[in-house]
Amino acid sequence: MKVVSIVGARPQFIKAGAVSRALRHHHQEILVHTGQHYDYEMSGIFFDGLELPPPDVNLGVGSCSHASQTGAMLKGVEDILLAERPDYLVIYGDTNSTLAGALAASKLSVPVAHIEAGLRSFNRRMPEEINRVVADHLSDVLLCPSNTAVENLAAEGIKQNVHLVGDVMLDVLNWARQRLASRPSDVLSRLGLAPQRYLLATVHRSENTDDSEKLREILAAFNSLVEPIVFPVHPRTRKMITDARYAIKSHIQMIDPVGYLDMVALSGAARLILTDSGGLQKEAYWLSVPCLTMRSETEWVETVEAGWNSLVGAQLDKIVDGARSFTPARSHPALYGDGFAATKCVALLN
Repeated sequence: MKVVSIVGARPQFIKAGAVSRALRHHHQEILVHTGQHYDYEMSGIFFDGLELPPPDVNLGVGSCSHASQTGAMLKGVEDILLAERPDYLVIYGDTNSTLAGALAASKLSVPVAHIEAGLRSFNRRMPEEINRVVADHLSDVLLCPSNTAVENLAAEGIKQNVHLVGDVMLDVLNWARQRLASRPSDVLSRLGLAPQRYLLATVHRSENTDDSEKLREILAAFNSLVEPIVFPVHPRTRKMITDARYAIKSHIQMIDPVGYLDMVALSGAARLILTDSGGLQKEAYWLSVPCLTMRSETEWVETVEAGWNSLVGAQLDKIVDGARSFTPARSHPALYGDGFAATKCVALLN
């Protein structure tokens, strides 16, 4: 079987780290990097850290408007599909790369398998929500991380070829834990950090970075806290902070994005995580680290229901109060599968 896999952003590199390993045992995979995250810090460093094979094709699309980026990807993916004629196109998550892959394949009658299907924030103002809804309705095999995702699809009339497989990010996290057990990261010592004595923060979603008032509130909250904060800064977020001349206090370490293994080490040793990332919400849960999500909704509702994640939006007072007072539940039920989702996904492509 020949499979074309589309990746373009950090979460997709992580997921592909598990699925590509499973695919390549028995099948041919052509890994296509759209170039959505186009610089080394947001792309190459993750390929290195995940021991993922280098992409067979890099479309090099880069950063531009949603329409321009998606259009360039659509043309590039179509050319690859016409040349390769694969048995499946595999897409991940909810980015413009996901949307372009689904559109290109569906118009060429190439079956689409969507990994992480069925997620919904029910906020149509989010570009990611539009991407995932369209991708799901164009997909032939829908591979879901949770019962909630399966139910979301059923509510939209999608019931055929829907499979509950768990989350492939758990597969990768378990792999990373094994690597770190035998070869520990030195990222804490490099940054002068002590376990449980710092907060880890990430901000990258356009709803926060492109809204100057929301970004100002988030940064004011960080400034109001007295604990050390490690803040790996997405290039777009750094540009917004620089352009607006936001003043950042000295207890906040703004660092460049780090590789996956270093990020797992930073996450696991943090007292608390503040993020707007879906992937980091889950990783925080699996690592038993309390999480504040700086959004008004989340696709990963189970982490909130379990009492380990709290939605605080982009409001200064809520972020500060949460960082000072949020205590996770005593129980910690297993969520999102058994860590063997990638094998299940590959087995369902036939």
